[in-house]
Amino acid sequence: MVETREFFDAFPANQHKDDQGTAPPRATDPGWAHGIMVNGGRQKIKCKYCHKVILGGGISRLKQHLAGERGNVAPCEEVPEDVKVQIQQHLGFKVLEKLKRQRGLKSSKNSLVPYYQDREGGADDVQRSPKAASARGISRKRRGKEIDEGTSYKKKRHKKQLFPTATPVAQASIHNSFASQESMDQADMAVARFMYEAGVPFSAANSYYFQQMADAIAAVGPGYKMPSYHSLRGKLLNRSVQDVGGLCEELRRSWEVTGCSVMVDRCTDRTGHTVLNFYVYCPKGTVFLRSAYASEIANSTEALLSLFVSVVQEVGPKNIVNFVTDTTPTYKAAGKLLMDRYKTFFWSACGAHCIDLMLEEIGKRDEVKELLAKAKRITQFIYNNTWVLNLMRKRTGGRDIVQLAITRFASNFLTLQSIASFKGALHQMFTSASWMQSTFSKQRAGVEVAEIVVDPTFWSMCDLALKFSKPLLAVLHLIDCEERPSVGYIYDAMEKAKKSIILAFDDKESDYSPYLKIIDCIWKEEFHSPLHAAAYYLNPSIFYNPSFSTNKVIQKGLLDCIESLEPNLSTQVMITSHINYYEEAAGDFSRPVALRGRESLAPATWWSLYAADYPDLQRLAVRILSQTCSVIRCETSWSMSERVHSKQRNRLEHQRLNDLIFVHYNLRLQEK
Repeated sequence: MVETREFFDAFPANQHKDDQGTAPPRATDPGWAHGIMVNGGRQKIKCKYCHKVILGGGISRLKQHLAGERGNVAPCEEVPEDVKVQIQQHLGFKVLEKLKRQRGLKSSKNSLVPYYQDREGGADDVQRSPKAASARGISRKRRGKEIDEGTSYKKKRHKKQLFPTATPVAQASIHNSFASQESMDQADMAVARFMYEAGVPFSAANSYYFQQMADAIAAVGPGYKMPSYHSLRGKLLNRSVQDVGGLCEELRRSWEVTGCSVMVDRCTDRTGHTVLNFYVYCPKGTVFLRSAYASEIANSTEALLSLFVSVVQEVGPKNIVNFVTDTTPTYKAAGKLLMDRYKTFFWSACGAHCIDLMLEEIGKRDEVKELLAKAKRITQFIYNNTWVLNLMRKRTGGRDIVQLAITRFASNFLTLQSIASFKGALHQMFTSASWMQSTFSKQRAGVEVAEIVVDPTFWSMCDLALKFSKPLLAVLHLIDCEERPSVGYIYDAMEKAKKSIILAFDDKESDYSPYLKIIDCIWKEEFHSPLHAAAYYLNPSIFYNPSFSTNKVIQKGLLDCIESLEPNLSTQVMITSHINYYEEAAGDFSRPVALRGRESLAPATWWSLYAADYPDLQRLAVRILSQTCSVIRCETSWSMSERVHSKQRNRLEHQRLNDLIFVHYNLRLQEK
């Protein structure tokens, strides 16, 4: 993950560079982040900023040099201001620590037990605290070079355990262990007051960087000044853009090998405006590229095409294998025109959107529509009344019946599936004495819901709905899983889903036919792509399965991919001639480790390991099997998005907000 705060660089969390001579082994002083040992000696250190070589005095002299303390050494004229302030604060903190030690450790020891009991609740930590205090006393008595060579191993081990490395987390734990419960409560209240006053959402406390921020501040010590308004929107934002951009650049370098999928996420903000977020996916990670306000061009195929072309040029046409949008008519038309213009990659519809579309169309059938309406009445009644909700949770063991998925209609059918699984619990609930004696059982809404729950017809309709929805929800789960690129599995998953539906209806065509017609129509007209067929063929876990069978669609899809993704005719001939070795499992494909890896390895990884003798075929297979077939979404920050796309902003502010969104989304994606 990206560390965007400048003071992180001042501490040894980033100091594992002994081989470069920047710091001695197990160095714990933050000053080593800014100096380089000369000839491996601690008494001869070169400043990283002005390159002055400081003789004698060790790291303390270097810190005086950086902090601008005159007397023993000349101040550094090149040190950045923020580093200078950090070192000054560090030196000031050491003075405060010395005063604390002179007052004695009695009060600190006494405060240790309630702190650990209240904050951690663990007996082990309480037992360790006297050891920590003892080790701290040993460290105090043997500062500098006063540690005798005959110091016992046990005492050294205590010291090593207390100060393993001077990372922000380690230093924070030292400071916290000697803090009173009162001071910890004050710190908690200070954080709470800030969040309440500034209107920061409570969900911000779940951020990966929330505790990281607290640890870094604790590591700096007393006197740390929070970044100013201007720093946050200026140099710190610029540095974060550079840091995040560096990680994005690492992913970009892999696009040439694995190819990438450009994903267009269309969403509507709180004001009803359409915003397009562009992401780039590859097996190593997903990058947020940029966002665009699309309300004025959403109905124009040509305008969307122009926007898509600019994105393709930014990513690089040779890097792209798949361009993914939803099935909205103008976006679909623009995607196909884009594919026809470049002829080196494919457009495909978002898999999650297509599965949701199948469920939506099936949900329009009268019997299914009525069933979903009844399920909605059950959930609304239960969740709108606290007493009823608590009664339900007692029957379900604390579990909820409402289930959320990545799409709207998938959530409806997933909730229906959940209701069916709690049939017995719900039936007992609405026939129990507690329910009968409650005022809710006398209300009209309560009576209607109770009648639905005890109606056998409702449950038989639930069973029918599960026959077609369960297989489709399983495909959606496969698409949403980010463990492996999904394109190599989607064709097989859809075929298995259709077979499962037929079996669920006991092969009665009159029963399953209405649902399969809807699924087949959307699969053929909207969802299917040559990439899906080629990936199905090139996936070794599927191809070498005895149940595998090919057909005209699969063969044509493979040839389309060869022609589009490899424009060179002689290379196309080479690929088609080498495909036989894969089909016959010849050469390295027949190695025992390759046979075992068919199931255990990701398909693209398998090809990268065992197809070295056929580099052109290998490159094609890796690029095809490294793609996604669905848009990977990131939670949207509407407040920032709306400010970016507002017409009331100047050019400088617009760029700053774009930078902020770029950092925000990519940090979220890296955390994910």
